[in-house]
Amino acid sequence: MKKVYLDYNATTPLDLRVKQVIDRFLVNSYGNPSSLHWAGAEARKGIDEAHSIVAGSFGVSPDEIVFTSGGTESANLAIHGILGNLQKSGHVITSSVEHHAVLEPLQTLAQIGRIELSHLRVDTKGRLNPDDVVRLIREETALIAVMYANNETGNLFPIETIGRIARERKIPFFCDGVQVAGKRAINLGRLPVDLFSFSAHKFYGPKGVGGLYVRKGLKLKPLIEGGAQEMKRRGGTENVAGIIGLAQALKVSLEEMEREKARLKRLRDLLEERIRSIPGACIYGDLENRLENTTFAGFDRIDSETILIALDRHGIAASNGAACSSGTLEPSHVLMAMGFSEREAKGAVRFSVGRFTTEEEIHTVGEKLPEIVSHLR
Repeated sequence: MKKVYLDYNATTPLDLRVKQVIDRFLVNSYGNPSSLHWAGAEARKGIDEAHSIVAGSFGVSPDEIVFTSGGTESANLAIHGILGNLQKSGHVITSSVEHHAVLEPLQTLAQIGRIELSHLRVDTKGRLNPDDVVRLIREETALIAVMYANNETGNLFPIETIGRIARERKIPFFCDGVQVAGKRAINLGRLPVDLFSFSAHKFYGPKGVGGLYVRKGLKLKPLIEGGAQEMKRRGGTENVAGIIGLAQALKVSLEEMEREKARLKRLRDLLEERIRSIPGACIYGDLENRLENTTFAGFDRIDSETILIALDRHGIAASNGAACSSGTLEPSHVLMAMGFSEREAKGAVRFSVGRFTTEEEIHTVGEKLPEIVSHLR
């Protein structure tokens, strides 16, 4: 049975060009980057080069990049790093469709009384209105946290407008960029964003490594203490090979970005054409302003787990939303926020194509999916 992988928003396969670079560092540059001898110096040089590559890709300075264990840690570092400096209870604005890596730490802080939390609503297409940000701002607002691209619908949000609103009022603005890094050219030197998270395994790099852009001059309380690494912003011996792999993966992704965007859009549109031919099927989200690789579909009268199991039996990998929430049997909080019923929110399936997806694979899914839906019904 030929296997088809359409879950690139959950994670991407490791690009062999990235693996080659990682292997060299795993075997040859094994020193602790904090050591003063030659082995440590080799490892330190690799990390310094990675800082320069990533910073250059984002249009910022190397000392504005902090390497972490991934997007979730980066989000927690941004949130706790800013709010940990508060001397009294503060106020935070976020959207109702953020990833759980953002929503859960904010909800925890709200529950213990450290912050008051306001949620930006979205419409039935999952779109945000920047005017709502202005309406929600208070004198004690200490942070605005809004993602760049939604991991379920693929919707792109008005980050530049929200960033300008925040900057005019001198409120730190954190943008979860995990789903957009490597898929868009992001110039953080020009974009009015103060903190921006990213994760290597979303752009064909290794798992377990990510980063956070921290605008120069912004005071950030460390989340992990116990060392002076990453300019005292993230303690612990660095994941040298992972960091090198992240930098290489980002570099390759941006070099191939424009060509890939057009190819992925063509594959996504071909898949959606087949989905729309299925009675009772629909595509969720802002179809005019979203990532080229993402399709969030609903199938009337069938829950997502049932469809996913059936797809898997045919060798087709998809998901029902965020990988961090899979297996919980909870309805999509994104669709619930968009105004859909719990039944509809439990029936959504996310297909996400990527670098190694072929047109033949899309045709295979296009042939199997109508049969699967019909059989299940």
